Amino acid sequence: MADLAWQYAENDQNKTVDQALINDVKNALYEKYIAPTKKTREHYIGIEIEMPILNLNKKPVDFRVIHRLTADFMQEFQFTVLGKDEEGNIYSAEDLKTGDIFSYDCSYNNLELSMGKERELHTIRERFTKYYSYIQARLAKENYTLSGFGVNPYRGYNHNVPILNGRYRMLFHHLHSYKEYSLPMYFHEYPAYGTFCSASQVQLDVEYENLIETINTFTRLEPIKALLFSNSILLDEHEELLCCRDMFWENSTHGINTHNIGMYELEFHSVQELQKYIESTSIYCVERGSKYINFPPIPILEYFTKEVVMGEYYDGTKYCKIGVHPKLSDLNYLRTFKFEDLTYRGTIEYRSVCCQPIHDFMTVAAFHIGLTENLHGLTALLDQDQVLYHRGYNAGELRKLFNYRDFPSGLDKDQVYDLAQRIVDLAVDGLRKRGLGEEVYLAPLHERIRQRSNPSLYVLNAREQGVPLETIIREFAEIE
Repeated sequence: MADLAWQYAENDQNKTVDQALINDVKNALYEKYIAPTKKTREHYIGIEIEMPILNLNKKPVDFRVIHRLTADFMQEFQFTVLGKDEEGNIYSAEDLKTGDIFSYDCSYNNLELSMGKERELHTIRERFTKYYSYIQARLAKENYTLSGFGVNPYRGYNHNVPILNGRYRMLFHHLHSYKEYSLPMYFHEYPAYGTFCSASQVQLDVEYENLIETINTFTRLEPIKALLFSNSILLDEHEELLCCRDMFWENSTHGINTHNIGMYELEFHSVQELQKYIESTSIYCVERGSKYINFPPIPILEYFTKEVVMGEYYDGTKYCKIGVHPKLSDLNYLRTFKFEDLTYRGTIEYRSVCCQPIHDFMTVAAFHIGLTENLHGLTALLDQDQVLYHRGYNAGELRKLFNYRDFPSGLDKDQVYDLAQRIVDLAVDGLRKRGLGEEVYLAPLHERIRQRSNPSLYVLNAREQGVPLETIIREFAEIE
């Protein structure tokens, strides 16, 4: 995407002013995203697990039940309130000692446990298990449960509405605005997907010298991740898709600028090329005072050439038009959703994996940590690969193929799973180098490879064999 600043310059003086401004923006983007990777720091692990809440009575989740759960959790674990909605209900709280956060993501139908950064996985698992077991015992009294699905299997019963605060109301409005666009792209009809879609995400520190290799190599890994981790099915609607979360993001207003979401459809050769890519992403919201304001996505460099950007905000009863004067601090609202997302913390957030069955929740972090430890070996393996690559497909195309239930006809299934096994073996080796016994968390992946399966395929096959959905829900809720 070209540098758009010059399109708005009307004379030499304006060109000078515009270019100075654009240079400031570029420098700020560098300081936000690239500079943190140069800092000397210890390596930590951050894990976020989103989980759907299900009312086993097959009725909508009663948010009063959820607010009572929150109050009891706060009392039990002495978390500190981070955020309340417009009705005074707590939607986010933190343990100030560990950094663990208990929150609801987008909706009170979706609970998230974000574990404070740690150096190893066992401590994280211990704390997560403590919280999860308490929450499950509390929900069981109401005949509710958490379970490990990327798409809430009871979404059809629920009130799929956002948390009543500025950010989630704005996001809900932004996603529902897709009908206002006349663009040569397909928009799906699930704009409320954030209220019933759950992910398993991990953040790992990345060093400047490994930044480009990490992004390039893990991008090429995405097809194998779809093969092993797919767990988001729109049951009774689009069961041909094993991982519909990609479609949710790509074919929504988030995907109007494809550089904001999903795969990197190119290979980077330098940090400067990555910087250019970041400069091509779009901004779609800012905050002024207590008002969240959204507008059609605008490439970030173009945004700063505008005197005024017209947007909308909610005044308590309706959406109103408002003009926004761009300012450099608006970069705080530049948000991308890449599968390998470089953050302001000097980390890469890996965000392409669905929530997993709860007893397998540690596999996602263990897989990424082990392969990060064996980065060069993974790069060499994929460089030499003839099973997936050098066959006419790029990584993005292969990821899409593996998102479907039918195995791609042009690929050899046994060879693909053999490649997946070699990759998991590299992850095991990387974890063994850490000497902490964390490789035990990859055992479920060995079994998935042996069975030629993943959670989505397991669900579909079980249902076809007559296993009730309720039985699978309870199975996917078990932590041991």
